[in-house]
Amino acid sequence: MRKHLRERARDRGQAAIEYLGFLPILLIVGLAGLQLGIAAYAAQQAGTAARAAARAATTDEENAPDCETAGHAAVSSWVDPAIGGCEGGGEAAVITVRVEIPSVLPFWEFDPIVKTATMPKPQDQEGP
Repeated sequence: MRKHLRERARDRGQAAIEYLGFLPILLIVGLAGLQLGIAAYAAQQAGTAARAAARAATTDEENAPDCETAGHAAVSSWVDPAIGGCEGGGEAAVITVRVEIPSVLPFWEFDPIVKTATMPKPQDQEGP
């Protein structure tokens, strides 16, 4: 019986040591999940900015905002989209938005998200 008690005393704290060894892995997995969520959110915001900018570029309303203003207004404040294609002519507006993905993990870098939206410009209707 004494032998059994000595073995239990030696095992005391073993679970805490195992948990401390596994904790860094848990933290990295959690931060990786957070990073992927941020990347998905940035991609969604880039698409929203592209559609809003294309919609503003193709509207014929007099008081409509310009293309870049509409694109920036459509996204969250921490996303800084680079909007291109607002000055283009033709029958359709093709707007390209580029968004940098913020990094949570210093060793895991992503390429920027690039989204494009195309909307036809309104046709001038000539009356009879």
